[in-house]
Amino acid sequence: MLVERIEAKWIDAFASVFEMCDVEGSQTAAILSESQSRAVNVNLAELALDRLGTPPIHVIVPTPRQSAPVPVRSTGASDAIAGSTAVMAALGAVDFVVDCTVEGLLHAPELGSILGEGTRILMVSNEHPEALERLLPQPDLEPKVKIGIRKLIGASEMKVTSAAGTDLTVDVSGAPCGGGWGYTSRPGTISHWPGGLCLAFPKAGTVNGTIVMDRGDMNLTFKRYIESPVTLHIDDDYVVDVEGAGTDAALFRSYTDAWGDREAYATSHVGWGMNPGARWDTLSMYDRSQTNGTEQRAFAGNFLYSTGANEHAGRHTLGHFDLPMRNHSVFLDGEAVVTDGRLQGELA
Repeated sequence: MLVERIEAKWIDAFASVFEMCDVEGSQTAAILSESQSRAVNVNLAELALDRLGTPPIHVIVPTPRQSAPVPVRSTGASDAIAGSTAVMAALGAVDFVVDCTVEGLLHAPELGSILGEGTRILMVSNEHPEALERLLPQPDLEPKVKIGIRKLIGASEMKVTSAAGTDLTVDVSGAPCGGGWGYTSRPGTISHWPGGLCLAFPKAGTVNGTIVMDRGDMNLTFKRYIESPVTLHIDDDYVVDVEGAGTDAALFRSYTDAWGDREAYATSHVGWGMNPGARWDTLSMYDRSQTNGTEQRAFAGNFLYSTGANEHAGRHTLGHFDLPMRNHSVFLDGEAVVTDGRLQGELA
């Protein structure tokens, strides 16, 4: 059993990451949290910033009322700010924000306004600090992620295959692309800890084919390993059929149908994991309340397919799945960047 208390080693870990974000005494900082935030991470962030000579202000907001028909998990689209101009003004007035909201600001509607003020944001994923300590960012990951992002930006087509039966084609020409390596030092940017992803947000009508989720792949909204294969048939971005006789396919259908929103079946983003320190098997080591599954999104060589909102394709919904898969191959204009779950070339 893991206890959530202040540990000196965890203050060290937070301070180390903040130093990678170029936090120092002449700057201003804020910690954004909500009433349901993981309190130990908020406290560790405060103590680490104070150690670096940058005592923060706290911006604490109530966790919003539940309005969805099913629980909302792991979206990266926190609604905690709820459009408050006062909160956005406070966050935009400092140099550095530590995001300790439950869902994170990565896809929050207020993000652009805050970053537009030159603030840089580190989203501390809602993990137990033991996982954050174990997944401290490594500086040699940054150049490799940047290479991967450049490859994505320059590509016209992503092709994804697997021995289990995946055969997916994505037109990524002109698609917004990005990624992260666990820290950020440039004004007007956001990153998340743990990091290690290369992602594209395909434009409308550009994703077609079949995805087969095999045993050991994951549905991170449920924080669950797949135990019986699930086949997704995708037509012009939308999952039009979910095949599978087991509980995993039934859960996929039931949760997605509960939104009563076709956009919940749409493609959000596609990409692959880059972090060699992240592992697919550690999800089994944590209680569901102790993990957000960011490690499983980032483990090196996974293919990540996600359903739900994609603002670049004009689609908005709270329904969301992150589905990292092992043993897949990813090709960009015919060049293998991942082969059978292993990073290739400069990315390895």
